[in-house]
Amino acid sequence: MKVAIAGAGSVGTAIAQDLAANHHEVLLLEQDPEVVERLRGTLDVTWLIVDACEVSSLDAAGLSTADVVVAATGDDEDNLVISLLAKQEFAVPRVVARVNHPKNQWLFNQSWGVDVSVSTPQLMTALVEEAVSVGSLVRLLQFEGGNAHLVEVTLAETSPAAGRSVADLGIPRDATVVAVVRQDHLVVPRGDTVLGAGDEVLLLVTGTAEDAVHDLLVGD
Repeated sequence: MKVAIAGAGSVGTAIAQDLAANHHEVLLLEQDPEVVERLRGTLDVTWLIVDACEVSSLDAAGLSTADVVVAATGDDEDNLVISLLAKQEFAVPRVVARVNHPKNQWLFNQSWGVDVSVSTPQLMTALVEEAVSVGSLVRLLQFEGGNAHLVEVTLAETSPAAGRSVADLGIPRDATVVAVVRQDHLVVPRGDTVLGAGDEVLLLVTGTAEDAVHDLLVGD
């Protein structure tokens, strides 16, 4: 897989290092020559000194051949421009964008070419809620510009799903149970998997199915 990463800050370089270690072809775009000179010897990826907000630079970088583009700069405006150019000008199949300021989260959607947005503060908040909340539906990640979410519910004793199998719950078509964590062990859910109080249930849902999932697993 060929991945182009815009921004050689701490986030961009960490992503590049992990992807390179997993034998992906990584192209790292950075406009500051001093940053590239300082880091080039520490990271075995293809480096390009370009402004990723310019169409000509992205064209010269061969962005049209990338499978994934990651907009990982420290500036939300730059990440939006990079995402839009990657999707509209170069038809990149997958665009992932970093959200630096949570107040800008609403902008990172398919209108700007973003397939998946990642907000570190929002993700940390969700993980805190996931760790301490029982009987609540917690959003962990969003996809498709916010139209789909990975959600988690730790089933309470009073959950209408406790003691019932996955097949008997009547999960809507726009939702899927993807995993169950039970006593620190991962359970791959099947139709006959019976849920119990204390189970952490992870589901992929669309916005239209979220209320139904809430009613099935949390109740009124």
